[in-house]
Formats: sequence, structure tokens, C-alpha cells
Amino acid sequence: MSAIHSHAVPAYSLAITMGDPAGIGPEIICRSLAGLTASERAAILLVGDRDTFARAAQVTDVDLSFCAVERDAEVAGCVAVAQIEMPSGDIPPGEISAAAGEAAFRCIERAVELVQDGRAGVIVTAPLNKAALHAAERYYDGHTGMLASLTGAPSSFMLLASEQLSTIHVSTHVSLRDAIDRVTVERVTATVAAGYDHLRRLGIEAPRIAVAGLNPHCGEGGIFGDEDDRVIAPAVMQLQKRGWEVQGPISADTVFYRASRGEFDLVVAQYHDQGHIPVKLIAFDTTVNVSLGLPIQRTSVDHGTAFDIAWQGRADATNMRAAIDHAWRLVRNHG
Repeated sequence: MSAIHSHAVPAYSLAITMGDPAGIGPEIICRSLAGLTASERAAILLVGDRDTFARAAQVTDVDLSFCAVERDAEVAGCVAVAQIEMPSGDIPPGEISAAAGEAAFRCIERAVELVQDGRAGVIVTAPLNKAALHAAERYYDGHTGMLASLTGAPSSFMLLASEQLSTIHVSTHVSLRDAIDRVTVERVTATVAAGYDHLRRLGIEAPRIAVAGLNPHCGEGGIFGDEDDRVIAPAVMQLQKRGWEVQGPISADTVFYRASRGEFDLVVAQYHDQGHIPVKLIAFDTTVNVSLGLPIQRTSVDHGTAFDIAWQGRADATNMRAAIDHAWRLVRNHG
């Protein structure tokens, strides 16, 4: 692909990527932008294809115009777009295609460049499709792994944030068997530290963090497994010595309820479903996916491309608005 570089481009607070153009990403972006003020839209840079955004605005019946930052960013009232070079090949709406997967990858690649060059602050991502990504021979497990690779980060963490319950994961897109092996003192400690730093970035001075146990009832003293006593408890003790308010391991069948009632600011889940199920049960439409441990900041919707309703004007933008709101919080509190 040919990347566009222009040092005359002004700095934007948010860079919002198009996602898979065959999915609902362009639609929910347009719907979200329509609900913002003119000054808020002026601080946003879209990363993707202008024509695709223009079609999405028509489908969603919103009054938006889009301009290329390289040429006519000074046009009053238009939404700035960092244009990617669209790949050749058809992109049928609502279908998996290599061209769509490649377009989604190029959006992320360009957004990372913009942030690293100091031209954008926080990345907000619309959904991509992993099968389309792999069809394009971009073999990533999703946004988080892709961003880690593009930025050279040795590891990354997934945090699901909502007003009532937030959780960060020791492991995510691996089998349950592999997830158990990833519960180490080092990884648990690093996961808590990533969550702690993020909460501080959001303005919480003394974050209250609970670490969920791995085994039923935290192993019941080794009856159901020894990982809680052998690995998780020592990790928590190390963190407590830093003066942090960290508790655990706490049985997973009670810790999420306690956190949802306001006792903790964050729960550390030991594997993907342990954290995803309670958060999505409580706040399915408003949960925001946040990537931590990277040299850049990124928020995202916590849903997929919804091919079954794509390009029909039916997509709900609630989750995208929540992702944008969380990104604004990061900008306001951390610059």
C-alpha cells in the first residue's frame, strides 16, 4: 500500500478507523458523528475511504460531508478523512472478502502511523472480521494482537470497561487449556499493573482492584487445584507491597457481583470467558474494549461486523458512542 504522509496535517484528538467496509463500521461511525457537536467532529480524524463513509451517511440518513486531510481539510463543517488506498477486488456488503480484510488492516496500520507521528491521540476502532483478515493473509487474532505487532509491543492486555463493571484479562484468545498455563506470577502482576495505570490515567487516584481466582472457590486449599495458592496469592502480595489496594484471589462466583455493587473499580479475570460473560451480561450495549500495554491508546466497540444487518441502515451506534466517550476521557485526563 502507499501510505500518505503530510506534516501539514493538524493534530486530532481521536483517529477512528473504518473497520471492515462490508460490515456495520461505517454506519455506526456516521451515526455517532451525527450526534456530536461541530467542534467535537473537528477534533476527529477518520481513517478509511471517503466514498465508503459518504455511502454510509446516505444509508443512515445523516447530514455529513467528508474531506481529505491532504487536500481540503480547511473546508468548514466537513469531517476529515485520512484516505487509505483501497485494495482491488469487490467488497460485497455483508460478506467476507479478502479485499475488505485488507482494507481493515490498512486502516489500523495508517492509524498507528498517525499516532506515532503525533498527528492523532487515541485510536477508536470499528469492528473487523477475523475471517476476512485471514483471507487477506493478515494472520492476527484481532485488533489487539495486530496493534501489538504494529507497535512492537512485547505483550498487551484486553480491558472491558463499563460504568457498572470493568474487567481486565490475564489471557484472551487462547484455548482454556492454554489459558491455565498462562496464569503465572509475572503475567498476573503485569495485568494488574496495566489496569492500575489505566485507571490512574482516567483520574482514579487509588484504584481498588480485585483479582479473581482461577479454580472453583479458589481451589479450596488445593482440593480443586493449587494455582490460586501457588501463583495468584503471591502475585497479589507483591502488589500489596507497592501500597496498592489489591485483593485476591477472590472466588469468581462472587467477585463480579461485589464489583458490580461498587466495591472494586476493576476485576482481573484469569481467562477470556471468565471476564467477558459477566461484563456483557450487565452492559452488553455499552461495554468498551480497551487495549492496554501498548505504546498507543486504543478503545473499540465490543461487538462484531454484524454482516446480517450491514448496509441496511439498521445498525445501532450505542456501543460506538461509548467507545468514543471513553476515548474522550483518556484525552481529557491524559492529553
